[in-house]
Amino acid sequence: MVNDTHHSPAVCFLLGLPRSGTTLLAHLLQQHPDITAPPEPWIMLALNEFGRVDHRHPAIASMIKTATSEFLARIDRTIVSRAFADAAYGQYLAAAGKRILIDKTPRYWMVLEFLETLYPKTPHILLMRNPYAIAASLKSTWGIPLHAEPSSSISISSLADLLIRVPDSIASALADLVLGLPKLAAHRARPQTQLVQYERLVARPEAEVRRVIAGLGLDPAISAPTTTEQTDYLQSSSFGDRKILDRQAVDDRSVHAWQNQLSIEEMQTVTDLIGADLLVELGYEQELRQAQQAGVVDKGKEVTELYRRIFEIWWNLRCSDGSATHLDSSSAGAPTHSVREPIESSYRSSELPKNATQHMSGSETEDGVQLENSTAALLSQALLASEADRAVQLDARRDRDAVIETLRGEIARLEVALNNGVP
Repeated sequence: MVNDTHHSPAVCFLLGLPRSGTTLLAHLLQQHPDITAPPEPWIMLALNEFGRVDHRHPAIASMIKTATSEFLARIDRTIVSRAFADAAYGQYLAAAGKRILIDKTPRYWMVLEFLETLYPKTPHILLMRNPYAIAASLKSTWGIPLHAEPSSSISISSLADLLIRVPDSIASALADLVLGLPKLAAHRARPQTQLVQYERLVARPEAEVRRVIAGLGLDPAISAPTTTEQTDYLQSSSFGDRKILDRQAVDDRSVHAWQNQLSIEEMQTVTDLIGADLLVELGYEQELRQAQQAGVVDKGKEVTELYRRIFEIWWNLRCSDGSATHLDSSSAGAPTHSVREPIESSYRSSELPKNATQHMSGSETEDGVQLENSTAALLSQALLASEADRAVQLDARRDRDAVIETLRGEIARLEVALNNGVP
């Protein structure tokens, strides 16, 4: 366990799902003269994945993972990761001339345990928003489909193939709701976590921002006005909600927009994926009732749990060693190019000294033979590495196929539950 020390930079993690308003809250908080909130550093996600690279990396992904794991097994990896994070946060704070840095990276729900290991006493701000409104924002802003169109209806039994072939951006956005929301909901019980509800934030921005600033140990009285101006730092960034650039002040028009943006079928999808119980637990019982009045039905815990199980299987499949290649049937069996291309290039370059030996002196010929022997040895090593890499990929494909079969089995169970359990 890594312990906080007085030498560590003052960091706070702002947690929340994508499209939940984290950019807005971070912007309002950093108007305090002692706070800086850079757009989505992603530092913890990068550190958690250290040593894992795409299988097409020329050094072979499995080799890098094995080598770094063996090396770090001799030391405390958490200390190394914490040292890097402290250095990065500390230098950013020093350059900004601020006292507290707020790391706002929505998908930190994926590495909550890692955060807790590295920064066990660091304050967290948890922003929660009506899941129906998040889904509506995913649809309107990112074009995330929440329901199959009738002309291209997708049966439950084909959901496995859909998850395997759908672009990662779409499946990940749905996974945020299905897997991320329960994790963040459980995180509310953490002692050093301040809970903020989006609906209260936009209704009473000044009061909510002052409350959060006071919770960070700063003077809320010197906070700047809660406006959405001075967003130059966002304009130059690739991250963060771009809609904030078009606003002049905080308003609550987005709170109820979901009722017009979502169809009944889409509301049903959101209810099935999240579950009525979690909606009520998070304080959105009224929104659930509004959806039910529109025609949405509660299909029960079993349906939601099966959906979560399906997405967990998909998530593990996506994160496995064999999933770096997009899992589309069109790419199945396609040759890899991690080692083959450098080998062919080395072979072509070795042909010149071989042919040139006819015109060399004795010493030059001897040097040429040594060069050929050296090249042959390198080729031999590369071929062995290529065969090892191919074997690893074959094993990964077999594991992937087994996971896909498990995924299809869970979806079959879901189809039965839906057919038998729907009122």
